[in-house]
Amino acid sequence: MQTHNIVDENIKKIAELFPNCLTERLNEKGQPEAAIDFDMLRQELSIDIVEGPVERYQFTWPDKRNAIRLANAPTTDTLRPCREESVDFDNTQNLYIEGDNLQVLKLLRENYLGKVKMIYIDPPYNTGNDFVYNDAFDTNRNEWKPISGNYDVKGNWLNDRYDINSESNGRFHTDWLNMIYPRLKVAKDLLSEDGVIFISIDDNEQENLKKVCDEVFGSRNFIAELVWERAYAPKNDARFVSNSHDYILMFAKNIDVFVIGRLDRTEEANARYSNPDNDPRGVWKPSDISVKTYNAACDYPITTPSGRIVEPPAGRCWSLSKNSFLERLQDNRIWFGPNGDSVPSMKRFLSELKFDGMAPTSILFYKEVGHSQEGAKEVVSLFGDKGVFDGPKPVRLLERLLTLANLYDDSIILDFFSGSATTAHAVMKRNAEKDMNLKYILVQLPEKVSEKKKDQGFSTICEIGKERIRRAGKKIKEESPLTTQNLDTGFRVLKLDSSNMQDVYYRPEDSTEQTLFEDNIKPDRSSEDLLFQVMLECNLPLSAKIETEKIAGKEVFSVNEGYLIACFDEKVNEDVIKEVAKRQPYYFVMRDSSLATDNVADNFEQIWMAYSKDTIRRII
Repeated sequence: MQTHNIVDENIKKIAELFPNCLTERLNEKGQPEAAIDFDMLRQELSIDIVEGPVERYQFTWPDKRNAIRLANAPTTDTLRPCREESVDFDNTQNLYIEGDNLQVLKLLRENYLGKVKMIYIDPPYNTGNDFVYNDAFDTNRNEWKPISGNYDVKGNWLNDRYDINSESNGRFHTDWLNMIYPRLKVAKDLLSEDGVIFISIDDNEQENLKKVCDEVFGSRNFIAELVWERAYAPKNDARFVSNSHDYILMFAKNIDVFVIGRLDRTEEANARYSNPDNDPRGVWKPSDISVKTYNAACDYPITTPSGRIVEPPAGRCWSLSKNSFLERLQDNRIWFGPNGDSVPSMKRFLSELKFDGMAPTSILFYKEVGHSQEGAKEVVSLFGDKGVFDGPKPVRLLERLLTLANLYDDSIILDFFSGSATTAHAVMKRNAEKDMNLKYILVQLPEKVSEKKKDQGFSTICEIGKERIRRAGKKIKEESPLTTQNLDTGFRVLKLDSSNMQDVYYRPEDSTEQTLFEDNIKPDRSSEDLLFQVMLECNLPLSAKIETEKIAGKEVFSVNEGYLIACFDEKVNEDVIKEVAKRQPYYFVMRDSSLATDNVADNFEQIWMAYSKDTIRRII
């Protein structure tokens, strides 16, 4: 009951390509295991091996290897449902997950592999505050000191508070990189081939984040570094320059497949088109027909209707050959000005634009997408005068990113640094306005909030985020009651926890009579807890429809219209097994201790062979 071991999967892939590089070694328990002969692999990949002190371009930092290992390591954690904090648990397609996002991403990796169309994250900006995401790495304080360079000229250690990620900490950038790298590495697997990721960041880590993304997603898949104008007025108390912008890095999973969404045409853009010559094809605007790239065949004189001879500008030529120019002149697509003596230009008709909408620009002006104060006001408008969250992004900014992602009607949007849940707010608003069925998955660590926010009735950021979704959904429905009747404003709350299974994975020599008969399920776990861990194992979406019924007095779960059927009650008899088998589910799961008698256990396989031999049976 754990996620797949990515290292084992990678070893298999390498072995398929280079079977001579597969070898064996003894692990920590003295047992043989498959491994890769890296010396042989190096020879396969290069004639001249680049290693050691040889100078080469690379981006590295202390603990980078451990960050890679952390991304590949499996997890035994699970997700437990929380109905009482959910909204419309049984019908919603949205998920709100509380817990360390690295472990959550690993749990989602198999179920949502290649299914997420868009990821947006707003990670900690590394501004010098205490660091929340403290992943366990092998480098301890004493190991770090010798390589940190954090000493004065007399050899005295300068920083006794290295566990605080302040700028005086020698690991200031290292800790942040070790946090973000494994999360991005796992998140990449969730993106669809035509998917895209947006990452908000400021100047503190912008350069490092770009290099990390170049490595994780591939530099060729870089699309743009969007500049968001987050402030509309300068701060006069700035030490040097009043910083008015943040960045949003945009990477595609596969740039050859991704198609960017275009912006709706504005009245201002359409106003640039007119029809001074009453052309029956409609409004148009003039376009220069000269280009910088010189071509002798396109360097010729043009005589205007007034008799004036026009040459291309110095160092340039026309974009059309002489024959092409004459064809467009004959088709009334060349404009010489109202008096017929201007430099010729091409008529570009609004009705003939190749693409729907306008190409987006790299600068996101606050007039178009909102600023940071707008984001704060949106939260205040939902919670009254209580400013319950610091620095939320405006909904309009997320709506612009949703447009650029070029989403389908049922696309999945993932945000694993959810914060104030602006992403969920924007998705619901987009669904209401465009009659779409976008789904979101939000992940947030249940960080404790300040004493001020506790006085407002919230103890964690998760409580703020969930309450915002409830209020935003209600407000959207109230504002558009006729168009939001089927709007999904619910969310299914799941919470990260340790495995439902007891720690009874003993080696034979460590087993006793007592351990052989111990219950392998933790006593505080419910049947629904077990069901969601099984859904993870069976690669079912965690938003799948769940139906419950009684069969011969036992509680039976049917997931995804009978794709998975599970029963975790005690004393399950043959009547239950036979009725479930008749329905021929793809998966059937039950507890090891559930069978009523030894006789039922003896007949278990015979029942399935008689009614549904192809059903995959799993016993936990």
